[in-house]
Amino acid sequence: MPDESTPVPGREPEPSSEARSEQEPQPGPQEGEQGKIHVDADWKAEAKAEKDRLARETQENADAAGPGAAGGRAAGGGGPGGLPAPSFAGLVQTLATQAAIFLSNERDPQTGRPLRNLDLAKHNIDLLAVLEDKTRGNLADEEKRLLDRYLYELRMAYVGAAS
Repeated sequence: MPDESTPVPGREPEPSSEARSEQEPQPGPQEGEQGKIHVDADWKAEAKAEKDRLARETQENADAAGPGAAGGRAAGGGGPGGLPAPSFAGLVQTLATQAAIFLSNERDPQTGRPLRNLDLAKHNIDLLAVLEDKTRGNLADEEKRLLDRYLYELRMAYVGAAS
């Protein structure tokens, strides 16, 4: 029995699936198929063009905001998974958020236990104080104001929570 690659006399060889897809027009979405995605031959080029356009717009917005607006943005843009670019402001806000959570009266939605933990709140406030000490004289005015404001507000909230 001949295999598919062996030509049979009197019979035209069937084109490969790639050749068939180039020869045969692909039907568009049929009635009732509106939720399906139609992928044509140029989808990679279109996706790359869209990605390039978004990158250009992001860069133009960053350039329009001026130098230092990204807060010391690392080369290469944002992190994996669409995370914002690492920045001093992001670090300060992360530590401040953690401290605020540990100062709150909220409960963990999964366990129902209170989130308040004054030791962890104080630890995060102290980390911000270390950051303030180690970066003294090296911060932009906006960064210094941000750090000073968070430290003041968190220290006052800690005093109120501890008393």
